[in-house]
Amino acid sequence: MDLGMSDRVRPLVEQVRQMVMEEIAPLDLVYEAEVGRHPSGDRFRHTERQLEILSSLKASARARGLWNFWLTDSEKGFGLTTVEYAYLAEEMGKVGIAAEIFNCNAPDTGNMEVLERYGTEAQKARWLPDLLDGVTRSAYLMTEPDIASSDATQISLSAARDGDAYVLNGEKHWASGAGDPRCALYIVMTCTDPQGEKHARHTMMLVPADADGIEVLRPMHVYHTDDAPHGHMHIRFTDVRVPAADVVLGEGRGFEVAQGRLGPGRIHHCMRAIGQAEYALELMCRRALTREAFGKPLAQLGANHDIIANARMEIEMARLLCLKTAWIMDTQGVRAAQPWISQIKVVAPIMALKVVDEAVQMHGASGISQDFPLAAMWTRLRTLRLADGPDAVHRRQVARAELRKYSNQAR
Repeated sequence: MDLGMSDRVRPLVEQVRQMVMEEIAPLDLVYEAEVGRHPSGDRFRHTERQLEILSSLKASARARGLWNFWLTDSEKGFGLTTVEYAYLAEEMGKVGIAAEIFNCNAPDTGNMEVLERYGTEAQKARWLPDLLDGVTRSAYLMTEPDIASSDATQISLSAARDGDAYVLNGEKHWASGAGDPRCALYIVMTCTDPQGEKHARHTMMLVPADADGIEVLRPMHVYHTDDAPHGHMHIRFTDVRVPAADVVLGEGRGFEVAQGRLGPGRIHHCMRAIGQAEYALELMCRRALTREAFGKPLAQLGANHDIIANARMEIEMARLLCLKTAWIMDTQGVRAAQPWISQIKVVAPIMALKVVDEAVQMHGASGISQDFPLAAMWTRLRTLRLADGPDAVHRRQVARAELRKYSNQAR
């Protein structure tokens, strides 16, 4: 099991790390401070300064060939393994806007992967070029307001067949990225056969964001913020017609597509969480060495040595588990990796939250202010414990896999 950086990815990691910390990080707080300053008053429209930041940094990344790393095993990308990409995801996770600068941002990476791996040639031709170029954005619509979407077999947005099309009715919420005015495509999990076998009831469909009958009701708030201009929108579908040609892979195969999409995506999320923990630990150490109280640097007060040491050890343990999961994905496939994916989906956000919280404490009141990225990190990480399945669901999967080893012996 080789979990180290390959010779192929090592120089890419160095280049990405340097660009993230030296060029993107200084502009991240500037970008966030611009939210809501558009002359129209619309918080979901980018200001000229935000567009300038994004376009200049993206142009710089593309000029260096640092673009679309996520396309593992594809001739359109670098052909990296999941383990190799994991190291890059960690670096891009350190700063809020960094992943987008390299066109490696969620939910677009997962959506592009759906198109690349499951789409027809016509579907790819329509949607992939602009997404691969970073011109448009997309959203993934799965969660619904009236059901416990942690049990995805309950998803109920109706897609009724009508000739050569389907008619969609229902609501989705937490449509991440749907607030962005560049969002052109929704990938929507629908219910096409409510009475069918529970894993064959659902169908994934490609729906233009501006299709007739789509109404964006509101942005969902994340810890009292609307997360503009990205947004997590509550959306209503009323008699939205979707041609049958826009079904992904086939009717009743929505779960198959979802599992293929969410497996790699969860690994990416967890490695980005580890990147945030690394950055938080760096900020904590710098603060501990430069800030004084009671006549001593903070590093020499209280249990701060233990706090810093524990953070380092816990980051290392979580990283190794994530890399092992990525290795299993590469060598044995998504199905074999599922119990391991569930493990890291619990472990990585909890670990990162703990490290960020300690960093906040080391910074005092400044740690919860806009002067440091720690408060935004904490919010993203706490949300990650719910995104792509809450902790309890993943623990259930881990326990079931563990019990299965002994179930025959028990009989």
